[in-house]
Amino acid sequence: MVIHDALRRAIEAEQPIAVATVIAGAAPIGAKLLIDAAGTASGTLDAGAVTAQIIADALALLQRGVNEVRRYGDGLEVFIETYPPPATLLVVGAVHIAIPLVTIARTLQFRTVVIDARGAFATPERFAHADELVHAWPDEALAGRLTSNSHVVVLTHDPKLDDPALLVALPSAARYVGALGSPRTHARRLERLRAAGVGEAQLARLHAPIGLRIGGQSPAEIAVSIIAEIVAVRNGRSGAVPS
Repeated sequence: MVIHDALRRAIEAEQPIAVATVIAGAAPIGAKLLIDAAGTASGTLDAGAVTAQIIADALALLQRGVNEVRRYGDGLEVFIETYPPPATLLVVGAVHIAIPLVTIARTLQFRTVVIDARGAFATPERFAHADELVHAWPDEALAGRLTSNSHVVVLTHDPKLDDPALLVALPSAARYVGALGSPRTHARRLERLRAAGVGEAQLARLHAPIGLRIGGQSPAEIAVSIIAEIVAVRNGRSGAVPS
């Protein structure tokens, strides 16, 4: 009951969590282990030395948001069930591209959040289809809300807005971080982020120029290229398509 209560609380709080349940082998059938995103486990499987491997497997599956049966020594079989937080698209910049991007993302079952401190852009009339419209500076709006199932798209073309958003998103658990701009714009962006102390490993996470190279020109075509790249990343693909 303690594990079930903790699982319910994690799901209600939209915190990533996994449950490992013994389904065959020497360990007690039905024994459960609850594993959070930090690798902290509660409960017991009586699985001995392989418990650490079960926890590692659970974390890897939680990152992908999939369930699997894993087999270990002596015929031990464990069903690992994951409960990732909802897939969320956070769009920084209520620009023209953001309108079709939100439409497509909602079709793919993303929760959509549009963030922009500029009231002239972030209006309920333009984004009535978004799940949430946030009037705030990007760094303030993103802080504390990014999970392993968050996808951050930065579209403002304004370093005063883009850079603070990236400084929050890149070191976070977000699954995808992308930014709009030409290769020249991106090169200048990288210089600023390095000067701000962002390391190379974090910079390597940044998808920019954003989107698959499909030759899109209109806002809708660019939105398609962005969401396609996000889907590719979610599915473990490189996201690279030749121009």
